[in-house]
Amino acid sequence: MTHPDTDLIPLPRRAQHGPPAGGEGTTLDERTEIEARPGTERVARWLRGTVGAATGLPLAPFRDSGNRIVLRLDPETERELGPEGYRLVTDGPLTVIEGGGEAGLFWGAQTLRQLLGPDAFRRAPTVPDKRTWPLPALRIEDAPRFRWRGMMLDVARHFLPKDGVLRYLDLLAAHKLNVLHLHLTDDQGWRIEITRYPKLTEVGGWRERTKLGHRASPLWDERPHGGFYTQDDIREIVAYAAERHITVVPEIDIPGHSQAAIAAYPELGNSDVVDTAALKVWDTWGVNPNVLAPTENTLRFYENVLEEVLALFPAPFVHIGGDECPKDQWRASPTAQARIAELGLAGEDELQSWFIRHFDRWLTARGRRLIGWDEIIEGGLAEGAAVSSWRGYGGGIAAARAGHDVVMCPEQQVYLDHRQHASMDEPVPIGFVRTLEDVYRFEPVPAELSGEEAARVLGTQANAWSEVMDSQQRVDYQVFPRLTAFAEVAWSQLPPSDARDYQDFTRRMTAHYARLDALGVGYRPPAGPHPWQRRPGVLGRPIDGAPPNV
Repeated sequence: MTHPDTDLIPLPRRAQHGPPAGGEGTTLDERTEIEARPGTERVARWLRGTVGAATGLPLAPFRDSGNRIVLRLDPETERELGPEGYRLVTDGPLTVIEGGGEAGLFWGAQTLRQLLGPDAFRRAPTVPDKRTWPLPALRIEDAPRFRWRGMMLDVARHFLPKDGVLRYLDLLAAHKLNVLHLHLTDDQGWRIEITRYPKLTEVGGWRERTKLGHRASPLWDERPHGGFYTQDDIREIVAYAAERHITVVPEIDIPGHSQAAIAAYPELGNSDVVDTAALKVWDTWGVNPNVLAPTENTLRFYENVLEEVLALFPAPFVHIGGDECPKDQWRASPTAQARIAELGLAGEDELQSWFIRHFDRWLTARGRRLIGWDEIIEGGLAEGAAVSSWRGYGGGIAAARAGHDVVMCPEQQVYLDHRQHASMDEPVPIGFVRTLEDVYRFEPVPAELSGEEAARVLGTQANAWSEVMDSQQRVDYQVFPRLTAFAEVAWSQLPPSDARDYQDFTRRMTAHYARLDALGVGYRPPAGPHPWQRRPGVLGRPIDGAPPNV
């Protein structure tokens, strides 16, 4: 990898001063036009709406100006760099971006925006009379390492209003991340409108109060908390993401993490063991004992839910959770035990596998693929199912060796709700210390996988669970700047972990903090939290020592 002294993040695959050797830089000004070749119109529109708004330049459609930005799709670039690859060349009056596909062209446009400086990340000009925006003479060839470069946003524990989701899509796009995994349902809330079952949001969409901090904390926020996305909100989110070449993967949790659904429709729970009609949306954190009953009614209910979900989300994958499902109620339930006997299952663990395999087959029959947390590999999976490896690397290794695609997201490495420093000033400290450098040295592909097995790793994902993130500001603090390091891990062809040039990354981060400032991101400063970012007196659950590599 070669690169000039630029501040680009993620680091491009190849970059050199001059196109291809020597040459002049260029300057964007009021005469600069956009020559949008066929298939590039959406990227041209994005450039006018973002870079044009920030710079105050009209970036008019090409007529006759020599000073222009040329956007084109290039078969040779696709052959050499893939559909997400791009070339960017600045030379005299021309700035040329060639994409292997429209996605590659869009990532090239994001690089152009970085080259223009932090003010290109604002929504309006800060210097109204600034008429020229210089660009260095560069030739960049770039393409991602992984095709799944994701972030999971938990909107179930604490709801993030629609505008906050749209904002995060812009932040993902600015870092060349291309998957938003939306955790839409859990014990603490149901966040997506299902027209056939309105009580899912009328009842399941809000809770009476909320535990403040870790579940052992004595503190409560006595305000009701809730919210949900209408189906039109979801359509808007999905369309907004598609414009930015981001796939939105919905998660509907089955069969655990389901108390909000059971509170809305008590017949979904194990009513022969507990009084499910008395259950409310859960107001605290942890692993909940109230899980779905293994009945035909439950299967039909969730099939109907997923019919509406599939109509809203065109993504090939649907995430069905599958994690942290206690079996105590099934052990005590005559209904569950009768189902185990009827199906000839060995016990409650196989009953959970039966749940997962049912929806695996159901989704496959509709041209979609199931993905779930790594517990779903217990009991076997259908051929097309994929695994999110969260408990460590082990689940992903087992899944890859069994021929399944894997997204690596081990909690010990890339759970962004984990604390960033050992200081007592960290707000509501959870889990292991995972610094910016720790995330930068994260390696998604375990060395023990063979070449064929490693090819099963679709990519990687950072997860942001929101039990102690009760506002957009708290989400920003936990996610940034670490998501920036993660984005480089997911995109760039980096050396092995211990050989990575973290000093150069921190140099480039100096410029990137200014971009985050321009975007209004409330990140954790390198020197520690601002006073207003602290949460004194709110109990967390810090874990000492280095995280295990499991």
